Amino acid sequence: MSTTPTIVESHPDDAGNGTSNTRHRHVRVLDEEKAVENSGDGPPIQSPGTESQRRRRLHEISHHLHLQEGQEGLVKFWDQFTRKGKRKIGFMESLHAIVFSSWLNIFLILIPIAWVSYFLHWPPRATFTLSFFAIIPLEQLFDYGGDQMAHYLGKDLGDLIVVTLNNAVEATLAIILLEKCELRLLKSTIVGVVILHLLLVPGTAFVTGGARIIQQDLHPHLTQLNHSLLTLGVLSLLIPAAYFAALNTSFSPNANVPAVIIVTDEMRANFLKMSRGLAVLLLIVYICSRIYLHNPPGEDNALNLHLAPLAPEALKDKVKKLRSEDPEVNQWVCIVMLANCIGLMAATAEWLVKSIEFVREESGIELEWFGLILLPIVSFAADGAVAVVYFVRYMIRHFFHEPAPPTTLAKAEAIDLSIQFVLFWMPFFVLLGWWEDRPLTLLFDLFEVAILVGACFIVNYVTADSKTNWAEGVAMVTFYAMIALCAWFYPGQPEIGFLSQCDGVLLALQNAVAGGSSH
Repeated sequence: MSTTPTIVESHPDDAGNGTSNTRHRHVRVLDEEKAVENSGDGPPIQSPGTESQRRRRLHEISHHLHLQEGQEGLVKFWDQFTRKGKRKIGFMESLHAIVFSSWLNIFLILIPIAWVSYFLHWPPRATFTLSFFAIIPLEQLFDYGGDQMAHYLGKDLGDLIVVTLNNAVEATLAIILLEKCELRLLKSTIVGVVILHLLLVPGTAFVTGGARIIQQDLHPHLTQLNHSLLTLGVLSLLIPAAYFAALNTSFSPNANVPAVIIVTDEMRANFLKMSRGLAVLLLIVYICSRIYLHNPPGEDNALNLHLAPLAPEALKDKVKKLRSEDPEVNQWVCIVMLANCIGLMAATAEWLVKSIEFVREESGIELEWFGLILLPIVSFAADGAVAVVYFVRYMIRHFFHEPAPPTTLAKAEAIDLSIQFVLFWMPFFVLLGWWEDRPLTLLFDLFEVAILVGACFIVNYVTADSKTNWAEGVAMVTFYAMIALCAWFYPGQPEIGFLSQCDGVLLALQNAVAGGSSH
């Protein structure tokens, strides 16, 4: 019986690819073994033992291939991180680049002054002002450090670092509120941070970026994934709210029957169990999405995801430029710099948040508006101030120097901040509250859930075609203004307030009834 030799075709992209060549060699080995078994006169004979050995051999080869692919991936990552074969950046050169990365670094001198103001109990307005301006250079260093680490980690991990660091102030604010057990205010602030980064920040970017061009582009693959992730995060808040609303019982602290049936410690215990389970599921989804973006299925798809045919040309140019240019800062110096900035940011943000309480105490602003609008804007104000500074510099260059060509790549990084806050930080706060015995649930005020669903809808609708323009940016900013206007008059849902008391629901109800009867 004649044996037809196995021909393994090679692909030009496989040149120099050790994994592909190894796979081809293993295929040849298996085909040659099968040809030897079937050689000779008469029909091929396969014994059960031979077939079992062949399957075992195939399993061993498959396991070996997976191990080799993993090892080669780690080696490739380490070579990129250490810049093997490329110029190394010196220590003094890195320090010089960091110090002169922006003139905003002048405000770093305000950090120790802000700390002195807090510990010496200066007036709250002075501490607030000093802390606010002290955070501005730290926000700029976060962006700069993330851009530099992208040279060593790749664009995906670099973007993840930038998004995580930009959420540092908001996360610190939320942890402070959790520690103080102001859970109702914390829930309002979480929703406020999300809608700020969904509507106001990207809407403003679309207006300013699209003022001189008919439309700007987004990456279609990343946009489609963001739609799914954002919708899932919002629906995770809609489910507990719908569950609570389905009970269909009007509430009043003086109505004994509804209070006993609905707003009880047992009911809150059920919502705590739901919330902790939902939190774990949300974290799993976020981790899976990061794995997919960093290492999509297939060979070299992590790079091809940004260089795909449908990817915007501006993004392709940015990725190619990132691979060809040298960084300005050594990777180890950059890591130490970011670690120090995180520590300084956490402490300074705490002084900032604690010093703003005088606004709440003296102005009589509704709790909902304070959490939905004011606190998120204050926490983002430093980063917003950096954006304003760069915009003013851009306008000066545009009118008094040679105008820069308009960019075709839309700036939608703020949407990534919202997705991370909903899918990572919010469930993290729930689990942290579980650890610290803080009864934080995912049962939010129905008004807050409604505006969050609306924000999700308009953002997904605007970015559905992966293109934006300044008119759509105006619509997003306008919807944020509508929310701010209506939230000014909204007193809050009383049931959520009672279910968010750390001392217990029954005690809160008794205090409310006692307070009502005294009047």
